[in-house]
Amino acid sequence: MRLSRMIQSVEAHAEGEPGRVITGGMPHLEGDTVFAKMQDMARNHDDIRLQMLREPRGNPGLCCNAIVPPCHPEADMGFIIFEQTEYPPMSGSNTICTVTVLLETGILPMREPVTDLVLEAPAGLIHVRATCRDGKVTRVEFRNVPAFAMHLDAPIEVPGLGTIKVDVAWGGMFFVLADADGLGVSLEADNGKEIVRLSEAIRHATAEQLPVIHPENPEITGPTITNLWGQPVVDGTHGRGAITISTGEFDPEHPENASGILDRSPCGTGTCAKMAVLHARGQLGIGQDYVNAGPLGTTFTGRITETTQVGDYKAIIPTLSGQAWIHGTANWSLDPSDPFPLGYTVGDMW
Repeated sequence: MRLSRMIQSVEAHAEGEPGRVITGGMPHLEGDTVFAKMQDMARNHDDIRLQMLREPRGNPGLCCNAIVPPCHPEADMGFIIFEQTEYPPMSGSNTICTVTVLLETGILPMREPVTDLVLEAPAGLIHVRATCRDGKVTRVEFRNVPAFAMHLDAPIEVPGLGTIKVDVAWGGMFFVLADADGLGVSLEADNGKEIVRLSEAIRHATAEQLPVIHPENPEITGPTITNLWGQPVVDGTHGRGAITISTGEFDPEHPENASGILDRSPCGTGTCAKMAVLHARGQLGIGQDYVNAGPLGTTFTGRITETTQVGDYKAIIPTLSGQAWIHGTANWSLDPSDPFPLGYTVGDMW
């Protein structure tokens, strides 16, 4: 056996969304912040992202995280998130998976009943409180970066839909949000193909007509991801959402061929973006819980703890909580004679 690379990972999911966590085998990344390390990875080591997420080692619905040394003196650990087409600055489900792996594998010490720690994500410092019992992380709550709405009820032209109104908000990624009920779209998991088709058409049109730049980091642009939201259908929840992650280029001449994947979880950053929109409309106040259901019926719980300002935008400081479960460990290798060193995509799924 000849190997040119060996990567160790722990396999986990947060409320259904798979989030592989790389625990060994990463190269040294340059940078004085985790955001800079993320940029170095994107420029010089993107082959790792492709190997981990594409077939045969990955699949369209998979997300991945690389544990890296932190740069900020307050942080206990850093992590870089990578998905099929981008390096998100922040992700709720991936944060929950990473915390669970760090504590349950002993990389960071677990203290029962509560472990407090600080992670450095590319988006900034994430303060975490993990509830722990009998060696298991039973709940992860974290204080997210400030979330804010940049556009409310903005009209855009979408081929096949005409003029529709959307919101654009930051929750750790830039989302375009649209009312699925108003569009007549079922958010049930078995309607995934139609959700993806419409979401990609909306995302593409919004990125062209309403491009946005983060007011504190001009290298973060969007929107790059879509949140179709709807009214609650289960007691104890306040809303539901279907988040589409793009897995390929969108061709407006052939929207029926749109490629994307549904977030299996309720999406942490998407929930925070939705809370920012609701707060901007006066529909969600400080201290109120917002329980958001995803396509599988699992939930994340968000709460606005305070308000702040980001550039010219009024923002919220949200917390988000959920649970993750470890379901395996793996050693991923690369044979130098492998004809697919960067993995591959096939049109039946991608």
